[in-house]
Amino acid sequence: MNEIRTTLHDHTSKQFDLELEHLRTRVLQMGGLVEQQVSRAIRAFYQGDLAEMELVVREDSHINKLEVELDEACSQVIAKRQPTAIDLRMIITVLKSINDLERIGDKAQKIARLGSMLHSQHNSFVPDVDLRHMADQALEMLRVALDAFARLDVLAAAKVVHLDDEINHQYKSVVRQLITFMMEDPRTISRSLDIMAVAKAIERIGDHAKNISEYVIYMVKGLNVRHATPEELDQELAKG
Repeated sequence: MNEIRTTLHDHTSKQFDLELEHLRTRVLQMGGLVEQQVSRAIRAFYQGDLAEMELVVREDSHINKLEVELDEACSQVIAKRQPTAIDLRMIITVLKSINDLERIGDKAQKIARLGSMLHSQHNSFVPDVDLRHMADQALEMLRVALDAFARLDVLAAAKVVHLDDEINHQYKSVVRQLITFMMEDPRTISRSLDIMAVAKAIERIGDHAKNISEYVIYMVKGLNVRHATPEELDQELAKG
């Protein structure tokens, strides 16, 4: 009888492990799609590709659908398996991460909408502000965060937390440039505000990537570092 129970437990445990791994895989698939959406939105924004921007706007619904499906899958696992300890932390991380990924998708859609509006109006009073370096940084943060999630790499996750300060600094620099443009030529005010909204969307993508990285640290180490400074985070991870 004990052998039967042991066999049944092992079988159940393996099934649970497969379910958890399937959740992680689906998160990474969603993350890949979100990353693609951001990249396409930024590229189309600078190329003035209205058709591509419209496609980004339309495909946001697919990301929303994935979030709903993953949320439901997590609920089913919790109800069926009643996970504890690290398994529960993993499911919580999935739930939080898909929420941030969905919001990143929303930011990509916003960039595409604003870009479409800017390019379709053919306004000559558009301030010359380059957001590409900032956008590249946000995309790199997202890539590293997803890689950290895939490999359960807390050091890579910590790197993203450190990069957040840099993208915040770049955003403030863009805002200062745009304010200068608006003060010097009031005709640029409308377009400057639109570009500022794009810059803010990019900055928020970095914030959400940082959130995902913090969830990874929570999942692996059980540490809640959401309100820790990068230096405090380094100290916590150094403790092992």
